[in-house]
Amino acid sequence: MSGDPGVIRCAPRHLGAIREIYNDAIVGTTALYEYHPRGAETVAAWWDGKSRAGLPVLGIEADDGALAGFATWGPFRPFPAFKYTVEHSVYVHPAHRGRGVGRRLLAAIVAEATAREVHLLVGGIDADNVASKALHRRAGFAHAGTIRQAGFKFGRWLDLEFWQLHLAGPERPVDG
Repeated sequence: MSGDPGVIRCAPRHLGAIREIYNDAIVGTTALYEYHPRGAETVAAWWDGKSRAGLPVLGIEADDGALAGFATWGPFRPFPAFKYTVEHSVYVHPAHRGRGVGRRLLAAIVAEATAREVHLLVGGIDADNVASKALHRRAGFAHAGTIRQAGFKFGRWLDLEFWQLHLAGPERPVDG
């Protein structure tokens, strides 16, 4: 994982905070193209899926022990040839934005992906999310393309940009 000692592996005790962070992004931003807040059961099922698949959910706790943000990844597409490509996400609690939490979480996800021999990290970012695009650019990601009017939320069409970072990946990738 990251060399950042403040980055932790989230645990079931963080599910309430993860839900709060997700729901803030759903109801107040275009970071998630969802309309309705996630219930506790939905977040628990999400956690179970991540746990069963061995996927990372990394976090940073604030001084008071509250979860300041988290990052994770999942499959990019559900086909075998995409096994070395993952789509990541980084979410920061509104009270902790602008304090380097997102930068630290993204660095931790990159370190985790490198250790697991991922070849390509992909982030889907709303075209109007200037802060997330700047964060990814500073971390070495490159804009890979835009899907115009990919979503509709808050009474308007949303453009979805894809940002990618190539990693060394497996030394000897294999089919199958």
